[in-house]
Amino acid sequence: MPWWLDLVLLGSAVLLWVKGGNTPDDVWSVFQKFLSVVAVLVVLLGGRQILLEVLVLAFTIFLPNASRFDGGPISTADAPPAAAPRGWRLRG
Repeated sequence: MPWWLDLVLLGSAVLLWVKGGNTPDDVWSVFQKFLSVVAVLVVLLGGRQILLEVLVLAFTIFLPNASRFDGGPISTADAPPAAAPRGWRLRG
């Protein structure tokens, strides 16, 4: 495997690990960290299907964050209460 491909995979592994640490969704965070470990293992073990693995890693970098869909992390105490969906009534 060429050295520049090792650098690309290691760089994507670092990017995925950092992005996984900043994601509020636990499942997505674990998945991104798992992919970064896989990228490091590919560099260490020297797989034969590198092009496919690089494409998958590049695809995961450009996937949206979970906060884009839910309006931010749920665990923060300072988050404002969510409004009821249109057509629903709030009790109280």
